[in-house]
Formats: sequence, structure tokens, C-alpha cells
Amino acid sequence: MKLQKPFFLASNNANAQKKKENLEKKFGNNSTDNADVIVVLGGDGFMLEAIKNQMEKSLPLFGLNYGSVGFLMNAVNDEDLIQRLNSSQSIKISPLSMTANTADGSAHEAIAINEVSLLRETHQVAKIKISIDGNVRLDELVCDGVLLSTPSGSTAYNLSAHGPILPINADVLALTPISAFRPRRWKGAILNNKSEVKFEVIDSHKRPVSAVADSAEFREIESVVIKQDNQKSVELLFDAQHSFEERILNEQFKF
Repeated sequence: MKLQKPFFLASNNANAQKKKENLEKKFGNNSTDNADVIVVLGGDGFMLEAIKNQMEKSLPLFGLNYGSVGFLMNAVNDEDLIQRLNSSQSIKISPLSMTANTADGSAHEAIAINEVSLLRETHQVAKIKISIDGNVRLDELVCDGVLLSTPSGSTAYNLSAHGPILPINADVLALTPISAFRPRRWKGAILNNKSEVKFEVIDSHKRPVSAVADSAEFREIESVVIKQDNQKSVELLFDAQHSFEERILNEQFKF
């Protein structure tokens, strides 16, 4: 890589804003029209929004962690930024595309880099029918919710819900129940990433459910259809000594 013109994007974090000012003084105040890379200063949540907002620019993104976990980010240090960018390793991620139909007849579209999750809205458990590629696979999942995760999102909410960690380059998705009551022993499924998944909410007026695509939430859901949009992708850059693939592998040996 020969990256020389970074565009800097910072969260509201005071330290991130200060660092952005310093970096722009050193490397210039480029725009996304003449930049060849986007440097994102913030946490994982800010990075997810940056990915979605900047996806059409087709520029690689390199994150500097000014958040907490920073799984999608790189460490903040005093090493030369341009050198880090050009020696970095890259991965490409394709988003999930969601269409959620609500009780008022509206249809809402959103994309998710990590996961799409359905969550009960009240004390009543949710009841959800699950279909894969037009075939009903589970007539009724009684649960707090259910999610569909990409490999890049498999170490996030999916992992907290006891879903599998997926290799970053695997052509699969994780379908994971959240606190399943019935069927009690069902632990979820691993699906081909070309699969179309449909969730239908049973008795939705009594048992309302929301759908969340990363951070975009829609309430009083009747049904949700999700597919991975393999025609779109974003390139993320990571320090070579701490690649994203290595991070995912390390997560599988933590206790």
C-alpha cells in the first residue's frame, strides 16, 4: 500500500478531538474526495457508524482506540501513522441487509456490520418463527431474543449470548438464541452467508419485539428478513503485529 492522504474522523471524546487537530496539522486537512484512507478516532460504536456512513466512499478505514474495548480499533501510540498505515493488514467485511416490517404496516431498511438482533420489549417472553431460504426451520422459539451475526460481529453480542466465534474469512453467519426457554437445548446454527433468514413474531401485540441493526432500532416488529449483502464491502486496516484474525483467534483461548 502507498497511503499518504488520511482523512480524520473523530468522536465527541475530548482526547479524540484533540488528537484529530494535531494529526490534521501534521498530515493536512484532507477531505474524503482527495483522501486515500480514513482514520477513525473513537470507540467500536463510533467505528461501526463510520463504516456505514463512509461505505460508499470505498476507502479503507484505520481505527485509533479512544473508547473502551476497541476490538475494531488499533492502539494509540507515538509511532509514525503513515508507516503504520502502509504496513497494516487488511480485511474486507460485507454488511447484513435488514428489512423490518412493523405493526403499522411500515417497512424499515438498515444495514449491520456486527449483527441484527430481535429483542423482547416487555416482561413477556418473545415467540419467534425462524425460516431459512423460505423453509421453516423452527416453528416457535420462546426466548428473550435471537440474533444473526457476521464473522466480524461474532465476538460482540453474539459471544455474550454464547454464540460461536467465527473465523473472519469464513463464508458463514451465526444464528444465536438469546436466553432460549423452548426449545431449551437449542444452541443456534451456523449458516451459509448466502442464506436468507426470516424472523416472524408470534402474537406480536401481546409480546412486542424490537429489531436492532447494530444501533438502529425499530419497535413493534411483525417480521424481519436478513441477508448478507455480498455486493458491498468495507476494508478495515489493522496493525500487522495485532491483526483482526489474531484477535479473533485469541478470543477462543480466553477463560
